[in-house]
Amino acid sequence: MADNTMTLSREEELKKRSRMTILRSFLPVIGLVVIFVVFNTLTGGRMVKKFSMTMSQIYVTMISATGVFFVMTMGGLDFSQGSILGMASIVVCLVSKKSIPLAVVAGIATGAAIGALNGFFYVNRKIKSFIVTICTMFLFRGIIKYLTSNAPVSGSAKLIMLNKDSLKLTCMLIVVVLGLIAFRYTRFGMYLKAIGAGEKAAKFAGIRTNKMKFLVYVLAGALTGFAAFINSIKVGSVTSSGGNQVETQILIALVLGGMPISGGAKARFMNVIVGSLLYVVLSSGLNMVGLSTQAQQLIQGVVFLVFVAVFADRESLRVIK
Repeated sequence: MADNTMTLSREEELKKRSRMTILRSFLPVIGLVVIFVVFNTLTGGRMVKKFSMTMSQIYVTMISATGVFFVMTMGGLDFSQGSILGMASIVVCLVSKKSIPLAVVAGIATGAAIGALNGFFYVNRKIKSFIVTICTMFLFRGIIKYLTSNAPVSGSAKLIMLNKDSLKLTCMLIVVVLGLIAFRYTRFGMYLKAIGAGEKAAKFAGIRTNKMKFLVYVLAGALTGFAAFINSIKVGSVTSSGGNQVETQILIALVLGGMPISGGAKARFMNVIVGSLLYVVLSSGLNMVGLSTQAQQLIQGVVFLVFVAVFADRESLRVIK
C-alpha cells in the first residue's frame, strides 16, 4: 500500500514538472505578445504603424545572438561580443574602400580570429569562459578607442548604398535558418547539448569536447564579424562607442527568450528568435512611450530579473564553465 502511494506521488510530481516545463517554454511567446499589445496600446497604435522601423533594430542582435546561443548551450559565456563587433566594423569600413565582398570576408575573419583567441585561452589554458571574454572585451575595447581617438573610421560610400532592409533581412534569415538546421538536425547541436549537460559524460561518449568548444567560440566570433557588416552598412562609420553594450543586449535577449543559463538539453533555438524579438519590442516600446534612459534601464532590469527568476533551473544550475 505504501509503495503504491509513493509511486502515485512520484507520478504526480513528474506530471507537475512536465506541466511547468511546457508552461516555461510558452512564457516568452506569451510575454512577447503581451508586451507588444501593451506598448501598441500605450503609443496609440504606433508599434504597428512603425513595425518595420522597430524590426530594423533586430538584424545585428539576432545574428550575434545565434553565436552566443551556441556558446551558452555548451555551458559557457561570451562577454566579448560588443568588442568583436566594434573591431570587425572598423575592419569592414577600412577594407570596403578596396572591395565590398572582401570587406565582408575581412569582417568575418576578424571576428573568427578574436573568437579563436577566446577559445585558445578557454580550452588550452583552462581559464573560465567569462574571465577570458571579459579580458578580451576590455583589451579590444581599448584598441577600438585608440583607433577612433582622432576621428570615426569611415567606410566606402558604396557601403551606405547597401543599407536596404531586404538585404539585411536576407542575411539575417540565412544565418538563422542555417543555425536552426545545424542545431536541430546535425550532430553539432547534439554535441553542444551533451557538453552543456555534462562534459565528462560527453568525453566518455566519444565527443572531442576541447575541439568543439574551440570551434564554437570561433563560430560565435565569425557570426558577429558578419553582423559587423550589417552594422557598418547601417551607420557607415565606427566611433569609439562602436559595439558598446552589445554583449549585454545579446545576453538579455537570450534570457528573455527562455535560454537556460546553464545550457544543456533544455536549450531551444527558439530562444534566439523569440528573445531577440522580445528585446527589440521592449526597447522600442519604451522609447516610443517617451521614458527617460534611467527609467528604461530600470524597467528592463525588472523584466530581466523576472525572466531569470522564472527560467533559472535551480536543480540543475551549476557554475558556468
